[in-house]
Order: sequence, then C-alpha cells, then structure tokens
Amino acid sequence: MSDPKTASPSSVDLSALESQLIVSCQAYPGEPLRDPRTMAQMAQAAVAGGAAAVRIQGISDLEQTRAAVDVPVIGLWKDGADGVFITPTLEHALACVAAGSNIVAIDGTRRPRPDGRTLAETISALHEQTGALVMADCGSAADAKAAADAGADLIGTTLAGYTGERPKTDGPDLELIAEISALDLGRPLIAEGRVHTPAQARACLDAGAFAVVVGTAITHPTTITGWFAGALRS
Repeated sequence: MSDPKTASPSSVDLSALESQLIVSCQAYPGEPLRDPRTMAQMAQAAVAGGAAAVRIQGISDLEQTRAAVDVPVIGLWKDGADGVFITPTLEHALACVAAGSNIVAIDGTRRPRPDGRTLAETISALHEQTGALVMADCGSAADAKAAADAGADLIGTTLAGYTGERPKTDGPDLELIAEISALDLGRPLIAEGRVHTPAQARACLDAGAFAVVVGTAITHPTTITGWFAGALRS
C-alpha cells in the first residue's frame, strides 16, 4: 500500500465517492473502544466491507487511521459539547490536515465561531495554507446555502436536528436532503445523521444525496446492542 501521507489532500477525486458509503469510526470518551488503534482497525474493517472513505475524529485517531487505510479520510476534531464544537477553529482544522486528513469536516452553521473568524475566512485560510478540501457540517438549508457561498467543497447534513432550526427526525432528515438538493448548490451533498439501516441509506441517495455517511449503525456496538436488548425487553 502506498503511503497516503505523501498524497496532496486536494488530489482527492470526489467523483469516486458518488453513490458510495462513507463510514464514521468514532468512540466516545470512557468507552471500551476509545483507543486510536482500535478506531484505525475499525476503519480498516469498514474499508474491507466496501467503504469508499472514512470519517475520523481526533488527532491520534487520524494519525493511526491515515497509516492504516488508503481511502480518503475525512477528519474532524470535536472540542467542547455545545454550540460550535466540530473542528471549531482554523487551528483545529490545520491540525486535522497535519494528522492526515484529505478532507476536513468543520461546523458549517451560521453560528459564531470561537476564534471570531467567519466560516468563509476559515475555509479560505484552510484552502490557501493546505489545499485540503472542506466538508461543512450543516443543520439546515440556510446553513448549506451559506456554506456553499463561503467556499465549502462538500455539504453535509450532519447537524440536522441539533441546532434548533429543525426537529430531530427518528431517521435521516430526508426532507432536508431533498430541500438542499433542490437548491443545486454545485457541491456534493453528503447525507449524515441517524442513518440506521441499508434502506435508509438508499433513501438518502433517492432524496438527492451524493454519498451517505453511516456511523453508529456500523461502528458503535454499544448502541447497536442496546437496540436489540431494548427490542427484547419491550
């Protein structure tokens, strides 16, 4: 396998992700799988199963995963728990690129950012300094339009239901996916959030998504176990 670290982030062929599965490999603090090497192994398993890219949180996880897989890595750094906390500043984003991200996922909402930069300023600086692509994690169609205007390379529905602009749906927010798709923003639209079954993933594509991110339903055994245990108790 070639060394992915030698590849330019901007060399990612986004067309190769069309209609494909992206797997998010994350574990929460205090959980048994909360270990960078474990997350890298999870990413390897996802790629073996057909994932065209992986989404990874945290600098150590990114470094381990980048050395383990040769598909595009979407990197992010969660810092905090409220407001803008998904790769909240330019410094966080630069660290994600240095750790091996081909694409950096950042909060793409219209909310104020902790470092005082606008979304457009953050994206412009990241493009200029690294050449990395930027995925804007949005919570509404208005966010998506603003993120596209700010220069984001990909638009994600990651924050749908978490910013107060839209209700939290039981599954993926198919209505929002269709609404953003109809805007024809000229950016790949990545469906993410509460995609729990293969049928729901397919429905995201049918609603207009370019590609689909699945996390919990593939890589979070504690939650998956809870689904089964809860069904038996009921």
